[in-house]
Amino acid sequence: MATRHLPVVGGHVEGFGATARSDGWWVGPAITFAVFTTFVVYTTWAALQGKDYYADPYLSPFYSPVLFLDPTAHGHAPSSWFGGIPSFMPSWVPGVMSPAIYILIFPGSFRFTCYYYRKAYYRSFAGSPPGCAVGPLAGKRKYRGETALLLFQNLHRYALYFALAFIVILAKDAVEGFFVHGHFGVGVGSLILTINVVLIASYTFGCHSFRHLIGGRKDCMSDCGKPTVAHGAWKRATWFNARHMQFAWASLVWVMVTDVYVRLCASGVIHDLNTWRR
Repeated sequence: MATRHLPVVGGHVEGFGATARSDGWWVGPAITFAVFTTFVVYTTWAALQGKDYYADPYLSPFYSPVLFLDPTAHGHAPSSWFGGIPSFMPSWVPGVMSPAIYILIFPGSFRFTCYYYRKAYYRSFAGSPPGCAVGPLAGKRKYRGETALLLFQNLHRYALYFALAFIVILAKDAVEGFFVHGHFGVGVGSLILTINVVLIASYTFGCHSFRHLIGGRKDCMSDCGKPTVAHGAWKRATWFNARHMQFAWASLVWVMVTDVYVRLCASGVIHDLNTWRR
């Protein structure tokens, strides 16, 4: 009688991208790679422009808050926190005159170290691994986790504090987007800025570090079965946390859409439809 060799339990196919899966496991990482690359390329380009980021009363979130100001730039903000660009800044360095250069490092570090985004770009860019039960790019090299160079990922919990501050700043921008010279009105840009801060806040409130900040360090948040403020806040953060991936992508795409809209209005390519009839 012929002998049939059964596969070893727990075994898997060796080699990068090798797998016994028959589904389209590569679609997710491929989409992530395309969207992430588009965002990084566009954001870098937009940040280096240093112009066309303000169309009264709309301020691009990439440039908010405006720390320094170049009054010669087209479409610049009416004011800044610290006045003009400091004279000691080397003007020959690309983008150093752009206000966005000093801003994007904070929300950028929050997203880059985000627990969900780590999974996304580890799979799509580093192939570590590209999918469940799929051979990693690292092969049989020793797994070291987030140590050595990746130790900086622990900064996420500290970047959270800056992210929370940015929600307040962007909310202020959204409110100001409804007023022109003290007159209330509604424009397409007003709605775009409002949706932007709502999505960013929803993404931030779903952050694992934020959820831990509220109740992760406590053994019990209820008072003998009675609801408490801490327990209620934790449950709401849990709702956002369960949808963290969706808000992460929605806010990422929308903040780019917001900058595009403000930039097109500031450069005169399009005109904002609003109740001020400008």
